[in-house]
Amino acid sequence: MATRVALVGASGKLGTVIGGVLADLPDFDIVHSLGSKDDLGVIADVDLVVDATTPEVSAEVVRRATDAGVNVLVATSGWSESRLAEIRPRVEASGIGVVVIPNFSLGSVLGTAIATVAGRFFDSIEIIESHRDTKIDSPSGTAVRTAELIQAARTLPVDAPHVDQQARGEQVAGIPIHSLRRPGVIARQDVVLSGPGESLTITHDTVDSASAYAPGIRIAARAAVSARGIIVGLDSFIDLGISAPAAAEATE
Repeated sequence: MATRVALVGASGKLGTVIGGVLADLPDFDIVHSLGSKDDLGVIADVDLVVDATTPEVSAEVVRRATDAGVNVLVATSGWSESRLAEIRPRVEASGIGVVVIPNFSLGSVLGTAIATVAGRFFDSIEIIESHRDTKIDSPSGTAVRTAELIQAARTLPVDAPHVDQQARGEQVAGIPIHSLRRPGVIARQDVVLSGPGESLTITHDTVDSASAYAPGIRIAARAAVSARGIIVGLDSFIDLGISAPAAAEATE
């Protein structure tokens, strides 16, 4: 029997991509395609809610799904670790699953994983992320996730001088993030790591969202159906084959 889906934010750029991918899957049936202002009461009769709205609307979508006891796949940016902590008790008490995917691109997930490993070897780390000029929030969910993972893998804070100056970017987990919003861009992230005498830049560039996101959407949607608790990141469902080294000191 197909999983009955309510797609909220169905007419948006990402919602349109997600809707197209799920429509091609025989094990999913989109029974409700909703806008951000539509009545969310209909989600009570589905098996999975897919949220592709805005940061402001997303919290209400998750709340309504939690109250209805329906699992949620969150594709909306803005869900930092602190924001997730606020809903964690409610989600755990309900027994449902909330899967939060900052980025559906496999390349982006790999880029973040590589940056997390490399971040243990460099004390100067900054993130530059670029998105289309219509993206509402900044920094991006991918940049926030990358910063949080890098800092979690470190034993000491990142060296980020002069962060009291506004031009130094927004600090997330102690790492400066610089957000660019410009036409003609889909999504790009550069993680710049610097040390004495050298610099390493890890770049991921999305050039076609439909084809780049499709594999990740399929993986996340199928995993979200049976998920329990809050699960963040596409990397939770795929084996990246990357393990961090035992020590953070490099030798020549």
